[in-house]
Amino acid sequence: MAPPGFNHLSQPCISGDFSSSSYAEKKSGWMKWLSRIFRSGGNRGGGGGGGGRHPQQLLGDQENMVWRAPARSSDDPSRAQKEKEELDHAIALSLAEDLKKRNRSRWRTENDEAIARELQDKMNLSPYPSFAPPQYHPSDYRYCGGCNRAIGYGNYLGCMGTFFHPGCFCCRSCGYPITEHEFSLSGKDPYHKSCFKELTHPKCEVCHQFIPTNRAGLIEYRCHPFWSQKYCPSHEHDSTARCCSCERLESWNARYISLGDGRSLCLECMESAIMDTGDCQPLYHSIRDYYEGMNMRIDQQIPMLLVERQALNEAIVGEKHGFHHMPETRGLCLSEEQTVTSILGRPRMGGQRRLIGMKTQLQKLTRKCEVTAILVLYGLPRLLTGAILAHELMHGWLRLKGYRNLNPEVEEGICQVLSYMWLESEVMPGFKSGPSTSTASSSSSSSSSHYSLSSKKGGRSSAENKLGEFFMHQIANDASAAYGEGFRAANAAVNKYGLRRTLDHIFMTGSFPV
Repeated sequence: MAPPGFNHLSQPCISGDFSSSSYAEKKSGWMKWLSRIFRSGGNRGGGGGGGGRHPQQLLGDQENMVWRAPARSSDDPSRAQKEKEELDHAIALSLAEDLKKRNRSRWRTENDEAIARELQDKMNLSPYPSFAPPQYHPSDYRYCGGCNRAIGYGNYLGCMGTFFHPGCFCCRSCGYPITEHEFSLSGKDPYHKSCFKELTHPKCEVCHQFIPTNRAGLIEYRCHPFWSQKYCPSHEHDSTARCCSCERLESWNARYISLGDGRSLCLECMESAIMDTGDCQPLYHSIRDYYEGMNMRIDQQIPMLLVERQALNEAIVGEKHGFHHMPETRGLCLSEEQTVTSILGRPRMGGQRRLIGMKTQLQKLTRKCEVTAILVLYGLPRLLTGAILAHELMHGWLRLKGYRNLNPEVEEGICQVLSYMWLESEVMPGFKSGPSTSTASSSSSSSSSHYSLSSKKGGRSSAENKLGEFFMHQIANDASAAYGEGFRAANAAVNKYGLRRTLDHIFMTGSFPV
C-alpha cells in the first residue's frame, strides 16, 4: 500500500484477448506522451489526504465496452487531474477498438472457411448434374424443326406448323433439302414428289416402269394370287411369255427358256426340270413305293413315257375314255392301244435360249390290262412332274381295282387328293396331314426310302420348296368343277373318314361319304 498523499494512476482493466506486443507498444507510446505532460505541468494541487483516487475500470465483453467515470472527491480536481482522467479514457477507448477489429477479422475468416467447406461438400455429394437455368426469349423467338437450333434473324421456311432453316427442310427418303414449291407429305414426313412416287407408286415387275393410271385416274394393275407379282394389265395381251409351270410372267431383265412347243420355262423351274424318260424313271418308282406304303400296291408294270406337247394332244384325241383338264393337259393315263412318240435323249441349250437336239422314238403301246401307259409332259419341274405322276397312277389304281363308271368329280377329285398328299410329303416331310394319318403304319418305313430317290441332287432348295407350295395352292384353289370342286369334296371326306373308308364308299356307291 502506497503512503498517503501520493497520487495513484491505475491502468484500466480490459476484458478480451490481445497480444502483449501490441499492448506494450501502445503503453510505451502513451507513457511518452504522459511524461511530456508531467514535465510541462508538474504536480498541480497534489497533496491532501483526501486526494486518493479509485481505479478506473472498463467492463464489458468483446462486442460492448462500458466506461465508468471515476468518482470525484469533494475537492475540485485540478487541471492536471482532469488531463490524466481524459488520457485514461482515451487509452481505454483505443484498446477496446483494437480488440473489436481483431475479433471481427477472426470471425470473418472462420465464417469464410465454413462457407467454403459447405460448398465443397455440396459439390461432392450432389447426385444430380448441374444445369443451366432456363433462358427467357421473346415470343417471336423461332427454333428450327429440323436441327432444333435457334433460327435467329436469317431466312426460314414455315411449314406444317413449325419453322425450318432452308437447308434443314429435307426429304425423308433421300435426305436432300426440298427446294421445290410442291412436295408430298406422309404423316409428318416431307418427301420430294419424285421420291414419294418411288416409294408408294407400284412398279410393274415385267417392264419395271411405274404402272400407269386408267381413265378414271386410278392405278390399275394385275397381281398373281400366290407370287404377288404386280404387272401392267397390258402384258396379259402383248405376247409376254408366261412360265408353263409357275405361271409367272417373264421379266424384261430375265428371259425365259423356250421349250420349242409354244411353252416357256423360268430359270427357277428349269433348275429341277425333268427333260427325258430316263431322268423320270427314279421319280416314277419312288411314287409307286409311296402308294405301296399306303397299302395301295400296283401289281402291274405300267409303262411311263415323257412326251412332247403335240404327242400328248394326239394321244388325248385317240383316247375314248377319261376326262381331261383343259385348256392344258399335262398327263394322261392311257387305256387304249396307241403309238406314241416318247423323248429318249435330253435336249441341250441352243441360241436365243431355245432347246435343241431332242431325241425321240416311236413306241407302240399294247393293251395288256386296264391301263396301257402313263404319259407325262416333258420339261416340267420335278415336284410338278411327280404330282402329275401321282394323279395318273391313282387313275390306274382305280381301273385296276375295278372302280367303274365314276363321274368326273369323284374320279378326278380323289386323284387330286393323292397328288396333294404326295406333294405335302415332299414339301413338309415332318408334317402329317389328314389323309396321311389314315394310312397304315408301314407307310413310314417305305416313305423314308423314296426321299433319297426324290431329288436328283439329293436335296431341295428353298426355291423348289416354294414351287411345291405353289402346286399345292393350285390344286386347292382350282376353279373347275371336276378338279376343283371334286378335290375339295374328296379331301373333306378323307379328312373325316380316312382314305380307306372313303375309297370303300366310292367303290360301293360311286360317291363320297357325307
